Parts: sequence; C-alpha cells; structure tokens
Amino acid sequence: MNRHRVVALLNPPQSPFELACAAEVFGTDRPDAPARYDFRICAERPGPLRTTVGYTIFVDAGTEALREADTVVVPGWQPAAAPASPAVVEALRAAHRRGARIAAICTGAFVLAQAGLLDHRRATTHWRDAAQLAAAYPEVRVDPDVLYVDHGDVATSAGSGAGIDLCLHLVRSDLGAAYAAQIARNMVLPPHREGSQLQYVAQPAPARADASLAPLLEWAASRLDGRLTLDRLAERAGLSSRTLTRRFTEQLGTSPGQWLLGRRLDAARVLLEQTDLPVEAIATRVGLASAVNLRRHFRAHVGTTPGAYRRTFGETR
Repeated sequence: MNRHRVVALLNPPQSPFELACAAEVFGTDRPDAPARYDFRICAERPGPLRTTVGYTIFVDAGTEALREADTVVVPGWQPAAAPASPAVVEALRAAHRRGARIAAICTGAFVLAQAGLLDHRRATTHWRDAAQLAAAYPEVRVDPDVLYVDHGDVATSAGSGAGIDLCLHLVRSDLGAAYAAQIARNMVLPPHREGSQLQYVAQPAPARADASLAPLLEWAASRLDGRLTLDRLAERAGLSSRTLTRRFTEQLGTSPGQWLLGRRLDAARVLLEQTDLPVEAIATRVGLASAVNLRRHFRAHVGTTPGAYRRTFGETR
C-alpha cells in the first residue's frame, strides 16, 4: 500500500505541542501498527526555526514540499493574526487545487482563512481566538464550540488537544476505525471524540472522586448489545436520570444517548472492517436492533453505507 504523505507547514515561533499532535499521529512508527503515513515538516525559510518555548528546531525543506503532499497540516500560527506571506498563501492554494487535503490545528485556521479556503464554510479554532477569526474573516462561519470541522478537503480544529482528535479523525477517514484505534491505544487516548463535542464544558466537572463517569462508560461499552436505557445507566451509576444527564453534559459535552450511539457506531465500524458478519448480525451485536436502524444512523454519522464502508476498509477486500 502506498503511504499517504503528510507535510506540516511550520512558522516561527512554532508551538511544539501543536506540531507534536500531527507528528505523533502521522509520523511515529509503532511495532503493532503497520506504517501507512510518511511525515515531514517544511517552512517558508528552511533552517533553524524558533519555537514558542525557547529552543529552535531545524527544518530541512521549503514550501516546495507541499507539492508532493496528500495532506497538509498547519499546526498553529503565532501570533494568530500574523499575515502569511504571499508565497505561503499561494503554496496552500496550489496544494488544495491539485487535491491535497488541508488541515489546520488551532490558530492554523487563520492561515486557511487568509488563503480563502474557508470562505462561506463552517470552521473552528481555539475558543479564545474564535471572535478574532470571525471579525477578521466575516465570510467564514466560525463555530466556537466544537472540537473540529471536516469538509473532506479542508478541516479545522480547536485548541491543541482537539488537534489530536482531528488527526485521529483523519486517520479514521483514511484507514478505518480499527487502525485509528491502534494509534489512539498507543497514545493512551480515547479512540474517537465526535467533532461536534463541546470544546469546554459549561461548568467545571465535579471534583469528587466518585463523580467520574469512567467506570460507567467502561461498563456500558462492554454491554453494547444490551438494552442500555437512560434509567438503566442511571441505576448503575446510583444517580437520578437528571443528575446523570447533567454529568454527561459537564464531563463529556454530550448526552448519554448521543455518547452511546457514537460507541455503537464505532463498534459497528470495527466489525465491518474485521469480520464478514452480515449487517443484520452487526446491528444486533452493537445494540442497534436492525440492519435498517444501523444503515440509517451509519449514513447520517459516517456519510456512507455499511456495505460501502466494508468495501473500502474491510480486511478481506
């Protein structure tokens, strides 16, 4: 299989963490996961490049590297409103014109907006910079609440941590849920957070040690084929339904029903990739009751049918 070429476009002062979001997902060799990506960095001016934490990194390639990229990542841009040079803007536009996917982490969205790649499209950035992005580029529909937005050819993410979520989401789109889960497992991260999940909770999560939802989530995820109603989840957690719903909102930024649907679809994706089970059997195993129900939710959330997904990512293809 040909490797997918990912090139990160850096700019001084570069945030090391935002660069590491992309490098860890796309550029790290793992003994239990075959290498599917080639990762490199570039900058307008190759050579030593300052970072936001005081040390320099060496960049060996200029923007000509973008001509060979399948995906271009802009891992932040400091300061956010600093204009990119005409050469950088044109290099991004040229990469997009020839079909490369362009993804921005955090304030990298400002550069994509400057290049016109977000015109009349929904996009996000760190909540702290969202108002500035909307004011500077009124043709961009800025959503300050979500983790990431993916249009297929162009994607943007919120702050640094959401950059990892976006990169894992892109891997899922390229190579399927099971491969993305392998990477996430190595990084000791949840394999998937929906892009529509809130950037931050409306109020602080409860501080009591017994307030964590983790034991309940683990219990529910191992019983997806069962009847997991809100009342049953609340009973398991020893809470009222109203209190449980509030804690889901506080800690996960979503409802129990939406969280559960996401886990069921994740499990369905893995079964489609790794088994030859009929769609009806998969629907039963993941708790979606019928093939019709699975197909409806699958198309709404994944954008394709279970059969087409299996043809693309199935191990027996």
